[in-house]
Amino acid sequence: MLAFDYGLPAELFWNRKYRHQPFGYRRFAGAAHAIRFAIEELPPELLLGAFLEVDGERYGSEEIRRLYQSSSCLLPRQAAV
Repeated sequence: MLAFDYGLPAELFWNRKYRHQPFGYRRFAGAAHAIRFAIEELPPELLLGAFLEVDGERYGSEEIRRLYQSSSCLLPRQAAV
């Protein structure tokens, strides 16, 4: 994976459990916050179909996990997931 800028604005999309709201969406000022939200706040079953969009590039759930585990992601983390 090329160098990733954790400070760029990001959008996170995920599938929802309810038909009247088929997907979830949240915008973040920085990709690091979006990644941390995806890993630490979304239930695991929702993370499976989630994707992150940063600077026109899309990252799936496995890539989101790798970005979270990277030493370049300097945000404080909760307990290991």
